[in-house]
Amino acid sequence: MLVVPSFDITFKQLIAASITLHAILLIYGHWQDTHLVVKYTDIDYVVFTDASRYLTQGLSPYLRATFRYTPLLAHLLTPNIYWFDAFGKLLFTGANLLIGVLIQKILLLRGMPESRAVRYNALWLLNPMVANISTRGNAESIIGCMVLGSLYCIMTRRFWSGAFLYGLSVHFKTYPIIYSVGLLVMMDEERYGGKGGRDQEAKEQQRKQQSWVVRMVREAIDFVTWRRIKFGLVSGAWFFLITGIMYYFYGYEFLFETYLYHVTRKDHRHNFSFWFYNIYLTFTSPTGTLVGVLTFVPQLALVVAIGFCFGKDIFLCTFLQTFAFVAWNKVCTAQYFMWYIVFLPFLLPTLATNPRFGLRRSGGLLLASWIGGQALWLSQAYNLEFLGQNTFLRLFFASAVMFASNVWILYEIITGAKYEPVFGFQGEVRRIWDVRAAAASS
Repeated sequence: MLVVPSFDITFKQLIAASITLHAILLIYGHWQDTHLVVKYTDIDYVVFTDASRYLTQGLSPYLRATFRYTPLLAHLLTPNIYWFDAFGKLLFTGANLLIGVLIQKILLLRGMPESRAVRYNALWLLNPMVANISTRGNAESIIGCMVLGSLYCIMTRRFWSGAFLYGLSVHFKTYPIIYSVGLLVMMDEERYGGKGGRDQEAKEQQRKQQSWVVRMVREAIDFVTWRRIKFGLVSGAWFFLITGIMYYFYGYEFLFETYLYHVTRKDHRHNFSFWFYNIYLTFTSPTGTLVGVLTFVPQLALVVAIGFCFGKDIFLCTFLQTFAFVAWNKVCTAQYFMWYIVFLPFLLPTLATNPRFGLRRSGGLLLASWIGGQALWLSQAYNLEFLGQNTFLRLFFASAVMFASNVWILYEIITGAKYEPVFGFQGEVRRIWDVRAAAASS
């Protein structure tokens, strides 16, 4: 997770290598599905395809049990029925590549030389976990593409496009709503609006000398601006428009399966989450639903606090929010890791600038902790799933170890990453990795 590849290739060569990696996995996956009992294709992809099949028959996609997504996804994958069944996998692979393009554009926009940007971009484009998840037929890359596209549009002042993509991403899967606080914090009048002026740093120092009560009141008043209201209204309007159209055609069943189900969801099947064992034990109890709802409280409190503290450095903010959200979530599988891996190419350069941190030393420990926690859990899950052993209690302890590891990783990143607001006081994108620009400003 924290080791940067060391090689010297162009971005076009990186894209070609990524296409090759995905092609190999797609071909191998087809072979495994044809010849082996254990299938390569994710069960979710089978669910998507079945839902699309119902659509082509003029029926509701929700006739397919466990299809708990927006009907737009089923519509996107109808070529699985009309053309060939691997169309969706190619679509998700294309989304992976588009994410790589966006990563490259954002790194260059923030002043990173192309050769260095390619190395950080490889953490996504050549990541075997990312390629495996997408080629197995998981749709998380579609959401990541929308989120990153929204951030890029907002950075480049394409306000309407950014608001549309953000509203669409929340419609597709509700978790991007956690980024709303950070986005609103970033859209301040001083930096994003370019009204800070050259004496803004002195103003901020004067503000820090005021009592915390005065600062809180002043910041609460200053937070309400037309820019923020407009973004909320526009992105919200797109969300409600698309959601309203889906409700018109598919009714309450769409609302429940796509959104409400996930609030009261009680998933007793083993997963990485720290909460799974409690939900398993209380699955038939009336308190089980209450526990499932209460798990959102610490999770949402944490991501909101991170949004307010780090929002002006939106890429650090989104990584921290997503990592915390996944770690505290009541359901967690490997595909959820893609939600924050997409932000790693923006995080690691800021960690590399901290001499105390040191990617080779501390980064290696964080990586070992992240992998070790999963390996411990997977060993117990294998004994349960394939050997039939009752390892639920040991799975809980493994989940606790993994949760503690994630908390430690989150702390280390918060203390180790350099806080770099995206915008300067003149409203420009700060070129934080441009050596010449940094030298000129010092």
